[in-house]
Amino acid sequence: MRLMYLALESGANVFDWLHCKWEREATHRFVVTLLALSFIGTLIAVEIDKLGLLPPHLSTIVPDNPFYAINVAFTLMLVVEVVSMIFILPKSFSRSMGKQFEILSLILLRSSFKELVNLHGTLTFPDDFDILGRIMTDGFGALAVFLLLGFYLRLQRHREHTKDGAALYAFVITKKVLALLLLAIFVSLGAFNAWQLASHGELLHFFLVFYSVLIFSDIFVVLISQRYRPSFEAVFRNSGLALATLLIRLALSAPPYWNTALGVSSALFAVCLTLAFNSFRQSRIAD
Repeated sequence: MRLMYLALESGANVFDWLHCKWEREATHRFVVTLLALSFIGTLIAVEIDKLGLLPPHLSTIVPDNPFYAINVAFTLMLVVEVVSMIFILPKSFSRSMGKQFEILSLILLRSSFKELVNLHGTLTFPDDFDILGRIMTDGFGALAVFLLLGFYLRLQRHREHTKDGAALYAFVITKKVLALLLLAIFVSLGAFNAWQLASHGELLHFFLVFYSVLIFSDIFVVLISQRYRPSFEAVFRNSGLALATLLIRLALSAPPYWNTALGVSSALFAVCLTLAFNSFRQSRIAD
């Protein structure tokens, strides 16, 4: 038991070191610069490819539409947000859920921009009607998730306390090790995706796979919270938030229109769950 505790502490120390590096201002400036250069670089690569100046092996993976540069920029932005979400996980399960809704809203916005590549140079009806419908649905869906996120964050009034300081410490370092594992999986998925693109010109459903992993990590947090903080309302809330993650995962693989409906439903469910949790907690305090 002592060896396991030392292993958890070592993993938590590695996590803290990485978190400190990630939060540095220099890291933030580097990431922002990388996003801007990736956007500009993709635009330049598309135009060079149109002129036939790229080698054949590069030409096969470079998109032929400049609007793909927006997709690249949003994808990299999502990568940054996912890393931030992983670092937030040990602090608060509910806060990390809020970060997931931020990511979901960006994914829906990215979906709107991705449809631009399917539009004709000049809008034609009824050919472009369905494409415009998907753009507007994803756009308004992103706005709805953003609004619900504001309500969700405003409702986060509770503070999780425990009388046992040792139990709280063990709970936190366990979540830090879990977050470290999630970060390793995320980086591995990214490396595999880059290899797939370079060797086969194909991409796997990156965020879809990661959200599948995230569902299992959420359930694990529910289980370990039962060990360190056994209370019905906390277990119910955390289980409900895990269900919200599942709805997001389903939204990522759903067809047009259904993806927006599921995404907005997940945010609405989290808001209703938090309202019920706060009401239950207040009634417990009153008793």
